[in-house]
Amino acid sequence: MLNYIKVIEILISLQAIFISTMIPVIVPIHDSNNLNNGLEIPITWQIPTIIMTTLIFNRKVVYIAFSIYLYLGLFLIPIFHQGGSLGYLLTPNFGYLIGIYPLIKIIGKLNIKNKIQTFDFIKSGILAITAMHISGIIYSFIQMFYYNKLSSFIYNLSSYSLGKIGFHLLMLIPLSLIIKPVNYIKYKKK
Repeated sequence: MLNYIKVIEILISLQAIFISTMIPVIVPIHDSNNLNNGLEIPITWQIPTIIMTTLIFNRKVVYIAFSIYLYLGLFLIPIFHQGGSLGYLLTPNFGYLIGIYPLIKIIGKLNIKNKIQTFDFIKSGILAITAMHISGIIYSFIQMFYYNKLSSFIYNLSSYSLGKIGFHLLMLIPLSLIIKPVNYIKYKKK
């Protein structure tokens, strides 16, 4: 049964997922003629945000929030990174969205322990991100058989997994900096 605190945690997680999906990653490139140049990478802050909210809240809360996010994106409003609706099931991005469930499960196991250690977080983070990308690759592989196009699988593999896994793994380093504050907040003098 959900009490009002869990409902608030779900709403905070849902808002964080929604907002982080809308913020693109922009790498600034400084040019002597124009200082406002930037390279927009087709990645959002969604994965680091989901990892962070899973560290802060219970994984069941993040599961519920992410399930609501998927429902809203598939049936009501186009809130995914590249749109929404049931047609999104046909894109390779949906496989990576499904892969967020094992990511939440793996990161959520850290909350079972009394205190989160940095090494355990990095190890679990690498495993969680790898599991998410494997889910996306399997989904693209299934689409390859359905559409009978090997070239689309190779393109999806290179642009969705090989192109993004480095960023996702790199984001584990700044996320590891929030472990100490999370431990302090969650496990301060009881």
